[in-house]
Amino acid sequence: MSSAAKVAVIGGGVTGLTAAYYLKQAGATVRLFEGSDRVGGPVQSVRDGDWLVEAGPNSLQENSSDLTDLITELALDDARCAARPEAKNRYILKGGKPQAAPASPPALFSSSLFSFGAKLSIFKELLQRPRVRSADVSLADFVRSHFGDELVEYGLNPFVSGVYAGDPDQLSARHSFPSLWKIEQETGSIIRGQIKAAKARRAAGGPSGPPAIISFNEGLGTLPAALAAQIGSDDLGLNARIKSLIPGDLWGVVWNRAGETQVEEFDKVVLTLPAKPLADLTIGSLGERPLAELAEIIYPAVSSLFLGYRRDQVAHPLDGFGVLMPQSEHRQVLGVLFSSSLFEGRAPADHVGLTVMMGGVHRSDLGQADEATLLGVAQRELAEILGVSGEPVYQRLHQWPRAIPQYNLGYGQYLRAIESCEENHPGLLIGGHVRDGISLTNCISAGKKLAERVIG
Repeated sequence: MSSAAKVAVIGGGVTGLTAAYYLKQAGATVRLFEGSDRVGGPVQSVRDGDWLVEAGPNSLQENSSDLTDLITELALDDARCAARPEAKNRYILKGGKPQAAPASPPALFSSSLFSFGAKLSIFKELLQRPRVRSADVSLADFVRSHFGDELVEYGLNPFVSGVYAGDPDQLSARHSFPSLWKIEQETGSIIRGQIKAAKARRAAGGPSGPPAIISFNEGLGTLPAALAAQIGSDDLGLNARIKSLIPGDLWGVVWNRAGETQVEEFDKVVLTLPAKPLADLTIGSLGERPLAELAEIIYPAVSSLFLGYRRDQVAHPLDGFGVLMPQSEHRQVLGVLFSSSLFEGRAPADHVGLTVMMGGVHRSDLGQADEATLLGVAQRELAEILGVSGEPVYQRLHQWPRAIPQYNLGYGQYLRAIESCEENHPGLLIGGHVRDGISLTNCISAGKKLAERVIG
């Protein structure tokens, strides 16, 4: 299709913004529709004096050239900030105490987080041969088959709580971590596969170490704001509720704003919505809902409570990224991010900022609880885990009733429904966190890929 196509992008999160940006760069006429009064979805940063609070994600892993290129194209290199050296440790709670996770093979030997048997299993894993599984398995069973129970309990489980707010016994290995699934098929050993990938990156001129953890001086909200500025306010339709899509030689987009219904025609339509809006969307003149089964996808509720304290109120050195909680520790929080240790400019001098994450698949009640309840839970947990005393001097709560899609076992049926919908409706393209991965980097790559598919 000609780059001068007229394209509707429906959904103003990071995927939709990225798709609209690249379509405009290619010369397409673009109209972006967003149902709320702002773009960016959960990627929001709130500056309140010397406090800087992230409403959703707190950092980006710079593990994609798509992300690096986009930052440069948006002239954000000077606004980019890397994680502080103070954030070197990743803590995992064990026996009620935060213990630093080993960051290298030598550190593994001296770590008290894992037993000698667990450490030995890591070296045995290097001997595993390639395998092709006849069926999907849970992420827990997948990792257990490589490293044993202890690594699942104190390695995988807290990691999944921090990333998905989910349960590794329910998540699909094939769909939640497709790179590991592929490594097992090609290499057998996950460790050998990752070493091989690191060598390939170095040979290609990429970084030799782990991907950088980054944000921006004024928070991650800088990114969607910069994308929106490039798209332009004239092409951003906020508070626009999509009623239906009418296929044809030209696609009719029926939308509503402030009680007024409008119809606009486009050559192609790009959908970057979450699962529930996709499921509810009618596509056709008879009210057909070809994506209705996506309503079954689980999205647990998550609360993000940012608490500010004087530095002398916190006994822990906070020399890390944060602390994650294995389910076996029976804590009421998913994890605590050391926000002011992670990046500069998140708290006033002589103060610290902590982001307490609550909710998820195992404690959905805390994902939607009132602020007083959440504060009480957070204070008890912080006192026991980090030695925090007294009342916070600052607090701000953000809640996400439908936070993160769970790529659980059987997720392939939803991906097939999306593929079938595209096949049956030429000119309709679908992408985003429901299809392409949940991380911000995934969403950026998904948006770029959608734009490339439109232009051909």
